[in-house]
Amino acid sequence: MSLARYEIFNTVVELGSLTKAAEALNITQSAVSYSIANLEAEFGFPLLIRSRSGITLTSNGQRMLKSVRTVLHWDEKLKQEAASIKGLEVGTVRIGAFTSVCIQWLPRLLKNFKQEHPFIEIKIFQGGYQDVEEWITNGVIDFGFTTLPTTENFETIPLKKDRILCILPQKHPLSILDKVRIDQLKNEAFITLKSGYNHDIKRILKDTGVTLQNSFEMADDQAILAMVENELGVSIMPELVLQSMPYKVTALRLEPEQHRIIGIAALSLKEIAPASQRFIEFIKKLLESN
Repeated sequence: MSLARYEIFNTVVELGSLTKAAEALNITQSAVSYSIANLEAEFGFPLLIRSRSGITLTSNGQRMLKSVRTVLHWDEKLKQEAASIKGLEVGTVRIGAFTSVCIQWLPRLLKNFKQEHPFIEIKIFQGGYQDVEEWITNGVIDFGFTTLPTTENFETIPLKKDRILCILPQKHPLSILDKVRIDQLKNEAFITLKSGYNHDIKRILKDTGVTLQNSFEMADDQAILAMVENELGVSIMPELVLQSMPYKVTALRLEPEQHRIIGIAALSLKEIAPASQRFIEFIKKLLESN
């Protein structure tokens, strides 16, 4: 069975389209269709369901995808090991990250890393904590940024403690305080992130035993800040989110103080490819220097 067919199959699944996969791989759509058909013939069962809305995996295709990605991972590692022996730094690193890391950390990290390692390609997958952990489990990414502890049994590296703050409209009565207790927010309209993105908030509320009045569930941090700025409610979010944000809100410490631990997670930190190992060491060094 051809590794090229595995790569085509994986790309079709990632992009959800034969046409987009053909464009990404710089081959014709007929070549993509032919490759998938041959792979299905070799396996002896269909892998994809084709429709006007795109493609979806069959149940057997879903079962095979993880194994295909495992083969591609080890093939990539083999190529990088060979290049390393020859004194070359090449390869592709697939990283998952949530929004605040994508905004506040990754641009600077990528710029500096590319200056030192110009032939290593970086691919970023952006999503919530749950997305990142699913991508790690399914082999979509080599490693991901998430909060610790993870819900899965990954190998992890803690990177930074990030304080959790209470976010209020500037004219809110509580904005004159230095600190806010969670129970002081019980009668407030509470704005939170949608499920899969709000692990930190759920953990804090569980620890304090306080139930808040959820009024809005938003898809991203900037939407929450805009809602709070317009006096539609209050929220709780990490300090990293607020850096360089232009919204006119008041940020107060919580009492007792709350944090999240941002870290890196992978199925196995020892088995990831050399390019990924190089990038992780670069991340640790750059964050420790700040």
